[in-house]
Amino acid sequence: MLGASINVVPFMIHRSVEGIGPYVLPAFIFAMLPALLAAISYSSLSSGMPRAGGSYTYASRGLNPYLGFIASFSQWFGLSIVIGVIAYIIVPFMRDVCVALEWNQTASTLELGSVRISLALLMIWFFVYINVQGGKFYERTVVPLMFIMFGLGAIVVFSGLAFDQSDFLSTLNVQEAPPKAHTFDFKSFLSASAVLFSSFIGFDAIAQAGGEAKKPTRSLPLAIMLAIGIVGLFYFLYTISVYSIVPWWYVASQAQTTDITAPGLIAPLLPAGLSIAILLGAVIALINDLPAMLLSVSRLVFAWADDGIFPSDIAAIHSKHQTPHRALMVSGTIASIGVIGSHYAGDFFLGIDIMITSMMVNFLLMCLTLATISHFNPTLSKGITLISSLSKRRVVGFLGVFLLVVFLSVHTWKDLSADVDAWYFRSTYVWLIVMGIGSIIFLYQTSKLKKSGKDLKQLFAKLPAE
Repeated sequence: MLGASINVVPFMIHRSVEGIGPYVLPAFIFAMLPALLAAISYSSLSSGMPRAGGSYTYASRGLNPYLGFIASFSQWFGLSIVIGVIAYIIVPFMRDVCVALEWNQTASTLELGSVRISLALLMIWFFVYINVQGGKFYERTVVPLMFIMFGLGAIVVFSGLAFDQSDFLSTLNVQEAPPKAHTFDFKSFLSASAVLFSSFIGFDAIAQAGGEAKKPTRSLPLAIMLAIGIVGLFYFLYTISVYSIVPWWYVASQAQTTDITAPGLIAPLLPAGLSIAILLGAVIALINDLPAMLLSVSRLVFAWADDGIFPSDIAAIHSKHQTPHRALMVSGTIASIGVIGSHYAGDFFLGIDIMITSMMVNFLLMCLTLATISHFNPTLSKGITLISSLSKRRVVGFLGVFLLVVFLSVHTWKDLSADVDAWYFRSTYVWLIVMGIGSIIFLYQTSKLKKSGKDLKQLFAKLPAE
């Protein structure tokens, strides 16, 4: 996934954390540390529990059924909302392509709120359809897009070698004077790191469809570690290339007044054809996020329903395509709410903040599961092959828990101390309400299971059937 996390967040960060100044890249690197520990935790757990539902299966079997549901419910809600956010911000990228092509009437039409909402919803439900069609159709859609977005994104990386800030300032005839100095502020640095942490989600999607992978105990851990390594490196090269061309203070000033993107910032320096190519590459990268995220979140819903802690009808499998079509539709509905919420909130960062809180909680519980699974479920612990040493698992797991607690605390403080118009613009309150709803669903469904004679201890002691 190389969409909003690479093209928008590292630049719009100046709106969310105004004091970060020239320290975006160090904050970006620091943000990768807890994400890497979470990726190692996911990889290790996937080597022993390759089943649909990934994080839900890991924590419900290796830690606690309720915490497993909360970890995955948090992940599902956060990612479903951000699917809507991504679909919503694709439209301005399309507008920029039209501007570059001098299709001014079309660009003006894309500025209309009704058009923006309609296109975003259309994209979500188109990719719900793609996912319902099944693995082969999904693969034919996503894999070509992946190669295109890496290829077009490479233009931005190489632009960092061809141009510098003086080229940018002279081309745009920028008259602003750069600030004389910027004092490093540790609180702003931590706050920015917490937001930039969102750039490194995506590898977790690999784990959710574990039962559908070939040789999952080998391929899932390898895919997760390759994803975090390759994508992390590409993110850094991409971001440093843009900031080597565009001064941070110019990015910061623009972020306060308009929605900016990496391709939009450097496009004026490039020949018309390359400008259009990088803008189109960003559109493709954002579009490519949608089917993968929908696949991921739908498998969580399917795993809950299959276990009986969500309405069982949602676990239905399409008779022809053998895909969890109802779980996909439920997730598509929440994503649609994300589109509408982004529009009426007037700032898509609310959705991103909700996702950051959700994913930090999820990753924290995955790290805790890795550190403690040998105590709570020694049988499944023995099946983990990536890190066989219990002491090494505990080091990785507890260090991840510590860093994620710090990041989550900083992010929560930032959210609760922000100046907002109403309480519902605070992501922490929204998240707590949704987790309260999730808790009620869990208690209601588990009480039904107990009344039906189900042995919950036995149910959550072993892996679901393949």
